[in-house]
Amino acid sequence: MTLQATRYEQLQRRIGLHMAQTLVGPWRRRSLGVLSLLFGFIIGSNVTMYWFQRSGENRPAAVLVMVIILEVIVRLRSNVRRGPWPLWWLALDNLRIGTVYAVVLEAFKLGS
Repeated sequence: MTLQATRYEQLQRRIGLHMAQTLVGPWRRRSLGVLSLLFGFIIGSNVTMYWFQRSGENRPAAVLVMVIILEVIVRLRSNVRRGPWPLWWLALDNLRIGTVYAVVLEAFKLGS
């Protein structure tokens, strides 16, 4: 049974190709990506708790600084060429993703 060429089917195909490309490639690229995600999670969970304890009543300012840093990284990311990213940019982007995940997880744990 052949699939019709709908936009949804094309989206599924693009997502499948993107996921397949992440699993293919040199081990150095994959391991650096996973390690930077985990390291970003550790940084995000530890740094947020440290900043929150040090800032006391000034917690919104600490969160604002983190959001500004992360947004700058996102804005710079849009300037990177399409194709395979350089290793340092892959590591920086995965650090950002891990940090955001840790911050969101801490917010859910704190109930805010």
